[in-house]
Amino acid sequence: MCTIQILIEAALRSPTSRGINPWEFILVDDPDMLSKLSLAKQHGSGFLKNAPLAIIVCADSTTSDVWVEDCSIAAIIIQLTAQSEGLGSCWAQIHNRQHDDQKTAETYVQELLGLPEHVKVECILGIGHPAELKNPVPEDKLERNKIKWNRWS
Repeated sequence: MCTIQILIEAALRSPTSRGINPWEFILVDDPDMLSKLSLAKQHGSGFLKNAPLAIIVCADSTTSDVWVEDCSIAAIIIQLTAQSEGLGSCWAQIHNRQHDDQKTAETYVQELLGLPEHVKVECILGIGHPAELKNPVPEDKLERNKIKWNRWS
């Protein structure tokens, strides 16, 4: 099975609240469209211009009140699957971000891709071979104080 098909299968197997599956996925490999998507928000989407593949993670917001969470789960599963396939990925947050002073990033992407208004965009994932390898956070820098057992204090 080719890597893109593996990513698609991972996305479609992502768990959702009550098994509603509100998410939708748009795969983009057209360089012109990738260039336009790279302008989706004021900062943090420029990497999409050079990505060979982008996956827009969106959802029918009329079917679930927790579409954001369901899309977030799917997105991270896609990213972990990409990693397991030897690829890199980067998340461009679209939901609750601005394209410019007049338009949200979500509206920009909806208009660009012809999405109906009720289809909301959580993020765009750039997928490809990583340009750089980042080291994990060193163990001694992990914020272990963020872990609690049985209760808060």
